[in-house]
Amino acid sequence: MPEKNENAEYNDSYANQVNEIINTLELDSDTDRNILKSRFLSEVVQYEKRKIHTKKYYDRFRFIVTVGSILLPAILSLGQMDPNKLPKNFDQVVYWASWTISLSVTASNGFLQLFSLDKNYYEYALTTEQLKTEGWQYFQLSGKYEDDETHQDAYKDFSKSIENIKRKQVEKEYSGKGDISKKKKEKPFDFQGELLKNLPKQYRPPDIENGSLKVDSKVDTSKVDTSKVDTSKIDELGTLMNDKMNKLDSLMGILENKKSDSIETVENVREILSGSIKEQVGEVAKEAVSSTIDEVVN
Repeated sequence: MPEKNENAEYNDSYANQVNEIINTLELDSDTDRNILKSRFLSEVVQYEKRKIHTKKYYDRFRFIVTVGSILLPAILSLGQMDPNKLPKNFDQVVYWASWTISLSVTASNGFLQLFSLDKNYYEYALTTEQLKTEGWQYFQLSGKYEDDETHQDAYKDFSKSIENIKRKQVEKEYSGKGDISKKKKEKPFDFQGELLKNLPKQYRPPDIENGSLKVDSKVDTSKVDTSKVDTSKIDELGTLMNDKMNKLDSLMGILENKKSDSIETVENVREILSGSIKEQVGEVAKEAVSSTIDEVVN
């Protein structure tokens, strides 16, 4: 019998297969070839190892939870039998067996949730397969790379796709763990500042005229010629607001004093009237601002 050549054995591991393929690609430099090995091949191998490692613990804990959930009701149901037909000290055996199984099931399920083994296993497996699929499409110049004539032409697009897959995995793995941003506080509406910013240049204060977009509440408005401003609209706005709010307060007092009226009815009336008042006040405010700007310009 001919001797068996061990060196001729086919090594079907993914790393060896891809490493040989990368060595045969027609690329412009060895740097691109080394990047494929370091950034693509090594990432696939690392995610494959993490997937296998996570799967080992995931399968064990899931097996304990599944088997324990089946055995626990069965053991407890045996305790409902006639005590005379049960072996001696059977109740103690059932007690400690059920306690042990319950503890094992609870602990295993807790570990699954604590370390997110199910989520990590699925994500590692999905990322590994996405990287492998992207790699085979690039090597075969198929799929999204079918329009490229050489591997060098598709090199940048392939590198971009690999980085996108890696970035999405990192975002999912560390989502919410590094978020230290704080909610920005809403600034109150500065009516005077908005009015000054909309004035023509010849009527603006120096701070705004020089191109500053920040309007401070301490801006000196003495330089604005207000002699031409018609304040009747502004007075009308204040009078309308006071009149509507007084009517709303009176109506709410009448409704709240009636026992037959429910809280829901009061709230509905409040919303309707508030919306109507907001619309009327808004229209008068727009008209007042527009009229003021026209008077100043003219």
